[in-house]
Amino acid sequence: MKHAARALLIDSLAASSIVTSGCFPLAATGVVMGAMALTDRRTVGAQAEDQGIELKASAQLRDGLRYPGGISVTSYNRRVLLTGQVANAEDKRRAEQLVGRIDNVRAVHNELQIAGQPGLTATAADTTTTTAVKLAFAEDKEIPAGSIKIVTESGAVFLMGLVTQNEAQKAARIASRVRGVQRVVTVFEIISDAERDRMTKQADEKK
Repeated sequence: MKHAARALLIDSLAASSIVTSGCFPLAATGVVMGAMALTDRRTVGAQAEDQGIELKASAQLRDGLRYPGGISVTSYNRRVLLTGQVANAEDKRRAEQLVGRIDNVRAVHNELQIAGQPGLTATAADTTTTTAVKLAFAEDKEIPAGSIKIVTESGAVFLMGLVTQNEAQKAARIASRVRGVQRVVTVFEIISDAERDRMTKQADEKK
C-alpha cells in the first residue's frame, strides 16, 4: 500500500507540472491534493485546521495592511510561514503580529522581504522549482514527500513538515541540488523515530 501511494504521488506531481504550464485539465489538481493527503502525517483534522488558519490569516492581512497582495501564508501543524514582499519594515512587523493573534497559531516564521512584488517570470520560475523539488522528494523512498510542504520565493525554497532529524537533513540536501534552487530554509518540526512510526501508522489507516 505504501509503495502504491508513493507511485500515485509521483504520477500526480508529474501531472501537476503539466498543470502549471496550462496544458492539463484543472481536475488534475484534485488528484494531486488527494495523493498528498494520503501520505500526510497530520491528521485530517489538523489539515483542515491549517487550511482554516491560512484563510483567516489572509483575511486579517487584507484588512490590516494597506498592500497585502505580495504576502503568501502557509500553515503546517499550526506553524505559519510568511513569505513574499512588503513595502516596509513596519508592514513586515505588522503582518507577523496580525497572524500571531489568530487562534491556535503556535508560531510564526516571518520570511517576508522588503521589496516590490515579483514579476510574472519570477513567479512562474518559483512554481516550476517547487514542482521539481516535490518530484525529487517523491522519488526518494526515505523522504516522507506527502508530509513536507514546499514554498518557493525568489529562488529560496522553504521546507515545512513533521520529520525526523535524519529526514530533515536529507530533504534539505536533496532540495539544494535541484536546478533553480538558490538557497534552502528549513522550518521543520522535528519528531522522534517513535513519533514518526506512530504518525505513519495513522496515515496508513486513512488509506
